[in-house]
Amino acid sequence: MTELRSLRRNIQEGFNPASKRMRVVALTKYDREAAATRQRFLQYGQSLAKAGIELQYRPLIGDDYVRSIGSRESWSRAALLRSYASRFAELFRGPGADVLWVHAELFPYLPALFDRLAFRHGIPVVYDWDDAFFLNYNESRNPLIRLMLRGKIERLIAGASAATCGNEFLRDFAARYCPDSMLLPTVVDTDVYRPEPCGRARLVIGWIGSPTTWANVRPMLRLLQEVCAATNARFRVVGAGTDAEADRFPGMELVAWSEESEVAEVQGFDIGIMPLVDAPFERGKSGYKLIQYMACGIPAIASPVGANKTVLSAGSGCFATTDDEWSAALRRLIADAALRKRLGDEGRERAIAHYSLQAYAPRLIALLEEVARPGRAMPHSHG
Repeated sequence: MTELRSLRRNIQEGFNPASKRMRVVALTKYDREAAATRQRFLQYGQSLAKAGIELQYRPLIGDDYVRSIGSRESWSRAALLRSYASRFAELFRGPGADVLWVHAELFPYLPALFDRLAFRHGIPVVYDWDDAFFLNYNESRNPLIRLMLRGKIERLIAGASAATCGNEFLRDFAARYCPDSMLLPTVVDTDVYRPEPCGRARLVIGWIGSPTTWANVRPMLRLLQEVCAATNARFRVVGAGTDAEADRFPGMELVAWSEESEVAEVQGFDIGIMPLVDAPFERGKSGYKLIQYMACGIPAIASPVGANKTVLSAGSGCFATTDDEWSAALRRLIADAALRKRLGDEGRERAIAHYSLQAYAPRLIALLEEVARPGRAMPHSHG
């Protein structure tokens, strides 16, 4: 863990003991406590360094904002304005990079005109998408947001040299505007996320996520309470935030998320669940929870929504839609340890082959090297 923290510090400070023949600057929305920053950017640092690519990351908003979401504490608007101003200044100055790797957008809820500052220095821009952020504008309930920002994301992608996309739905969307759009699932390091058997008196049904995704679990709470009461199982919830306190029932445990304990928490589950409401934004989710469960050899149950249908296979878990299907799947797995083991083993193999850092780092390196190649044609449209 000390080595991992040192690596991340080196990435942020721009230190790279390997050859500095190429520098990639990742302009992320959030700092390292956000899963998107850690898993879609930071975890590639060591692989990139070995390939002679220096990775720096510069978040728009610090970890205090991410923490405020979970605690429902207000966050300073003045601090947000300072963050935007700092990013404006950096882009005017020039970020000193061979490639800019942008998470979603540079200035959320500002017109595309401001994001186009990324193109002003002629540096190749790669956009990264792990959620259907375009729906926040195109299908907003606020008519002013729709009027001012509808189509913003599409215009940005059209000006990009490439896009890295968390699932096929997002890749297909991005490819309409940017032909060099690559599937880059939110993967895990399967040398870190691995099975860790341990004896428990009571079986654990687990969920890990954030306060913003907890809403997908709420419709199932009565069912989960009934299953736990009938089977003596526990329901362990990691990262739901203070709002989930009001949802607590006997047998339900709430645990605060931390980077240091995240892997151990997943390893402590016997069954992992990923319910999703079948709605447009959720159809753009990337199935990251399932990948975490599978890499740790945990059998999973999921809603057949969005990327879940691709990530989870019949051999590594179960799909459920109705309450009866969820109840039957949970009770079946709770009662059958051999089935849990078989599904978990299959899920682990699937994660290593299709959703691991080891599988995708070479593809990302190839894309970044191609984008930065001297003489490569730049996109004509900047939106």
